[in-house]
Amino acid sequence: MLRPFLVPLLLILLMGADLFAQLAVDTTAVPPSRTFTSRQSVTFGSKTIDLDATTGTFLLRDEDDKPIAHFGYTSYLARNADPARPRPVVFAYNGGPLSASFWLHVGILGPKRIATEDLVFNTVPPYQLVNNDYSLLEVADLVMIDPVGVGFSKPVGEAKWADFWGTDQDIRSIGLFIEQFLIHHDRMNAAKFLLGESYGTYRNAGLVRHLQEKGLMMNGVIMVSATLDVHDLFFGAGHDQSYLVFLPTYAAAGWFHELVPERPASLEEFLDEVRTFTEEEYAPALLRGDRLTDNERQRIAGQLERYTGIGSNVWLRANLRLNDGEFFQELNREARATTGRLDARFTAINQDPMTQRPERDDPFSEAIQGAYITAFRDYLYRELGADRSMTYTSSSGGREGFKWDWSHAGNMGWGTQAAVSTAADLAAAMSANPNLDVLILQGYYDAATPFYGIEHTVHHLGLDPSIRDNIAIEYFEAGHMMYVEEESRRKWKRLVDEFILEHSGSTARR
Repeated sequence: MLRPFLVPLLLILLMGADLFAQLAVDTTAVPPSRTFTSRQSVTFGSKTIDLDATTGTFLLRDEDDKPIAHFGYTSYLARNADPARPRPVVFAYNGGPLSASFWLHVGILGPKRIATEDLVFNTVPPYQLVNNDYSLLEVADLVMIDPVGVGFSKPVGEAKWADFWGTDQDIRSIGLFIEQFLIHHDRMNAAKFLLGESYGTYRNAGLVRHLQEKGLMMNGVIMVSATLDVHDLFFGAGHDQSYLVFLPTYAAAGWFHELVPERPASLEEFLDEVRTFTEEEYAPALLRGDRLTDNERQRIAGQLERYTGIGSNVWLRANLRLNDGEFFQELNREARATTGRLDARFTAINQDPMTQRPERDDPFSEAIQGAYITAFRDYLYRELGADRSMTYTSSSGGREGFKWDWSHAGNMGWGTQAAVSTAADLAAAMSANPNLDVLILQGYYDAATPFYGIEHTVHHLGLDPSIRDNIAIEYFEAGHMMYVEEESRRKWKRLVDEFILEHSGSTARR
């Protein structure tokens, strides 16, 4: 039996424990997410589509419904749509890692588009946003995604940045957002598409498989400036494949800048010839390494000069291998200019023509980045109505301690990382769902994710012959962000709208 004087003491202790428990809960309490709504519209010829626009954050939950992030997004849903026949919905994101989605947002997808001039430095504000008659909003609703670390997205509760910063972590969190957004907006049974640019295409391949395995089927996947085998971009020691997949882009750049000897009239026919040379002569030469004779080395160097405009003496000095940085400096060295990476049509003043690699940012980025960031932030706070006290982070460069985990469960061999690739994920997803189609949009002058690289990947997916035609590659005479060029915008609009409409039906084609 408890002594009488101990009862009050025990009650105090119990109340104290309960109080401490409440305080513990309060310290991990998650503030509510914040969204801002507005009415927008976009005009296509004589047709105007009115939109309910929402920007801000979505309270993302993990698989046990525990809050893990304020997940940033902007959605455009057509007003007065028939709920019985929901419009297709496209989930779109940029790359990086880690980049916010403003590039695609005001570049080609949203209701407003920034008016920039191609091939010049757009560095004089103010900038103008115009009606975007190239937007896919004519045929589908749109959700622009900003992964955790950019935009307004931040971890909450017990979650940490590292829970989101990596190949598989990124796929998981975006998959959770897509699923929860569809449920929240009663769009689970709508036609659904993924659209990613650059690293966003690497994400696409892993994400479409991840979603399928959760029972969430996509109608199609759109890849903009694609790379699935990221290791091909790194020019690792002894990795000759990087030099092979970049050569046709080097040739396209040499052709554009009129540095190619006896320059052919047709770019496409010229690149077909370069592809053949790459496969039948350049690849075997690199494979032989030091066993090449001097005569063979001279012959290959002469061909490389013919196809790129860079002197055979440079190719010989480089052992027939120029990495991307060396190429950017070398192609227009005599003109004291550095060649663009994201778009090799662009050049910038070369401050030091003797350097081996560029010492400044990419000329293409310097030409448009300020305009895009400024115009989008103005639109975000002024027209979409976001709270001006909330900081919109444009890239991972704005996050201290950013480090990406490239490991991927699909790339593990002998207990360690064997590749940096999601190609196997795409092949598995397509094999499991023979109705899944993929549209790849690729720029000839893209020296960040070269067109021959994704061609090589597609040809090595090992797909069953019955589904090989489910992947279509379309080419643009522009670079990584081909939508900066007017003719490319027209082509983009036609291809993307047709793809969405074709794959939004209620019955399978097979």
